[in-house]
Amino acid sequence: MSGAIAEMGPPSAQPAVQAVESGSAHLRLAEMVMAIWPARAIYAAAHLAIPDHLVAGALPLDDIARLTRTHVPSLRRLLRALASCGVVTEVSPGCFGLTALGDALRTDALGSARALVMTIAGDWQWASWGNFLHSLRTGQSGLLKSSGLDLFSYLAAHPEDRVFFDRAMIGIHGATAAAYDFGAFESIVDVGGGTGTLLKTILKATRGLRGVLFDLPETAKAAREAILKEGLTSRCTVAEGDFFSAIPEGHDCYILAHVLHDWTDDHALAILRNCRRAMAPTGRLLIIEAVLPEGDTPHHGKVMDLLMLTVTGGVERTASEFSALLAAAGFALKSVIETGTHQNVVEASLS
Repeated sequence: MSGAIAEMGPPSAQPAVQAVESGSAHLRLAEMVMAIWPARAIYAAAHLAIPDHLVAGALPLDDIARLTRTHVPSLRRLLRALASCGVVTEVSPGCFGLTALGDALRTDALGSARALVMTIAGDWQWASWGNFLHSLRTGQSGLLKSSGLDLFSYLAAHPEDRVFFDRAMIGIHGATAAAYDFGAFESIVDVGGGTGTLLKTILKATRGLRGVLFDLPETAKAAREAILKEGLTSRCTVAEGDFFSAIPEGHDCYILAHVLHDWTDDHALAILRNCRRAMAPTGRLLIIEAVLPEGDTPHHGKVMDLLMLTVTGGVERTASEFSALLAAAGFALKSVIETGTHQNVVEASLS
């Protein structure tokens, strides 16, 4: 009997190992798909401005419900879930206060986390993801399917969402500015530079450098106000226009920060060719975006690439894809520079 048990041991052990591995895989997959639950809970906290209401101190549930105009029992369930995520804390039964994590969701907190949450987990992006399979089948954005508009047309038609989007796009500009030496240039153009957060950071870090912020008229107006507020009007001008038509000419360096990934290769080529026509012969082009590693290497940008497909119709790219795209536009890729974040600086010159 004992011999029979020993003989049977190995075959029966293998299914047990497989069961454990299968259970772990099931748990991991469950954790991945359940991420939509805390995402929407945190969105609700941001939308209702719960952290703003709690900034002065903890409040009873009824007071929070009154301030947020919500159903008390349902709000209790939301706050309980947020407490389990570390966003709020139940300091005493039925009384909730902010944590350090929740404090970052305040409207006036540094880093624009609330704007990012309102954008990434907002209703209009949620509707876009509802058409994800449509995007996979057609290559068209889910936002176009859900709203009838491309991203920038949608934002122009929905100014409240545009405000959150612009704030969310601030990015990690300090790390980018520190990763590249702009001291060799006399003037730089930030193409599609939004309200100028990156350009202002670069100018403050580089003495003697002059800058041009180039964007659509509605964005340029806000950029002028931001540059005036920073006291940089003597070194920075704002030019209005469309980068699909023409770009300010004759400068040393042209920056495309988080621009090309919004567009297909055909559109990206049009932007790059306009940059090439505008650039001085010895100039540099800097593309600030994620550069995806080849193969199975995990990277934030590989998942964000699905966001680009679904919301903008654009694409994240590998170094080889950037190289081919640049070559088609008359550029040569010189280097891919690490920034200490998931973003890179892709440096190119005229070929």
